Amino acid sequence: MTAEEIKHLLNLHLHPVEGGYFRRTFTSAANVDLPRGTRPQGTAIYYLLEAGIFSELHLLDSDEMFHFYLGDPVEMLQLYPDGGSAVFTLGHGLEAGQHVQLLVPAGVWQGMRLIGNGQMALLGCTVVPGFNYADYHNASCTELAAKWPEQAERIRALTRS
Repeated sequence: MTAEEIKHLLNLHLHPVEGGYFRRTFTSAANVDLPRGTRPQGTAIYYLLEAGIFSELHLLDSDEMFHFYLGDPVEMLQLYPDGGSAVFTLGHGLEAGQHVQLLVPAGVWQGMRLIGNGQMALLGCTVVPGFNYADYHNASCTELAAKWPEQAERIRALTRS
């Protein structure tokens, strides 16, 4: 299947901030009251990356659980509040240490891109408490590279400013 076919079949649209294509598939009917406002207890989306498109580095105020469905492997960079970082691969190569499910804790920067000549990947993302654009934070390459200089090359590849 091509990225165009998947976008059509799943009714995916360009993400207005992050990059990639998505569609929200679930919003909990129940809400939770937080200091930052009322949020649904959880939300879920389909998320598609294709060649030349990346998920910009961003931070959410909620936990995110990514699920790899199909396509080519994806590299995810995580930048931790203590100055540490890690690089993970989402994909079906379990024997090679790839992940079909991966947690991004609240307050951790994360961004993704296809590996090498990858053409597309379809993932899912579940957010708890549920996603709200007010909880989405991005930063410039300069800001992030100053705190995580050892990841400067990946940060440049995963930022737009």
